Amino acid sequence: MTQPSIPHVDIESLAHFDEILAAGATSMNGWRVQAVDLTARTTELLRLTPMGSLFLGCALEEPAAAWIRDGGGLLFPAIPELPFDPYRGVLYDADQLYAGLDAGYEATPDAQIYAWSRQHDEKGDTSRTLAAALHDHSIADALHELPDGKPWIGVMGGHGIKRGDPMYRSAVELGRVLTLAGLTVATGGGPGAMEAANLGAMLASYDVAAVDSALEALAAVPSFRPSIAAWAAAGLAVRQAYPGDGGVSIPTWFYGHEPPNVFASSIAKYFSNAQREDVLLSRARGGIVYLPGAAGTVQEIFQAVTPNYYGDPATQIPMVLVGVEHWTVRLPVWPLLQSLAGGRPMESSVYLVDSVEEATKLVTA
Repeated sequence: MTQPSIPHVDIESLAHFDEILAAGATSMNGWRVQAVDLTARTTELLRLTPMGSLFLGCALEEPAAAWIRDGGGLLFPAIPELPFDPYRGVLYDADQLYAGLDAGYEATPDAQIYAWSRQHDEKGDTSRTLAAALHDHSIADALHELPDGKPWIGVMGGHGIKRGDPMYRSAVELGRVLTLAGLTVATGGGPGAMEAANLGAMLASYDVAAVDSALEALAAVPSFRPSIAAWAAAGLAVRQAYPGDGGVSIPTWFYGHEPPNVFASSIAKYFSNAQREDVLLSRARGGIVYLPGAAGTVQEIFQAVTPNYYGDPATQIPMVLVGVEHWTVRLPVWPLLQSLAGGRPMESSVYLVDSVEEATKLVTA
């Protein structure tokens, strides 16, 4: 006989733990408790039946830990000497990743985590692989918990587009229009076109004068080279002056030379680039806009092409390439897409346009 499934309860804060207790809980069956300090709740834990519970990186007094282990619960212990929490229950934001920026980018958690990943990659350290995998699993779980009401529109493009460039402003306008249309802007989280799209989402509720002012301030530090600290500080100042929802970004420490932009409201930063790419493209069901880019953007195009190529009409995701000269001459991706799409359902889901305005119409229609 098939046993009935036990509904899972995700507990990611002490306040939520206390709320469930106050509701009269007597069993922890199905509980998934993540990165919560429960050292002051030993008495309460000893009153609960632990069978079927899971504790990930929680702080527990030994009597409570023994009670859970002996009673059929599962404990994943905290991993020492990491510059990050592998069991974190929420996504990052810019303030967390850039904490300590006044002392230089090297002092920030973002830089320290990247340095840790490089150090342990070189050593071939298996414990690093486990810690990184646990972290990415937690990020995927937190990303899954984001409200799912608004369709995601992916915006991809090169990290080399500088603040002050006309294409940067076009990407800002793209992010604004998509957000005003009730869509969620989702980017790869880096500088350039990705930053501009998240910035546009953040500025969606502001008038053109505010947009002009924000862009003028940012143009004073056009690139993250030579100083990531100066680039990030300029962005943080604009974010403070014009608060708003900048959408989602999904960057990766695999590209450590590309710092995360500060304008996304929810930052799902991964160690694994492959997992990050898959999550971003699979969630962008409303369509994907590709601004001019290089190898990374080309990879994202063909990663999204594969499910469209093998899919049926109901599973197609609109893919809009912006920049006729870029995608036909400089990087001739479009002719290959046309060859692949010919006679297949994919033929009606790929587009080549020459302006952001045209792209916006296609994904908001």
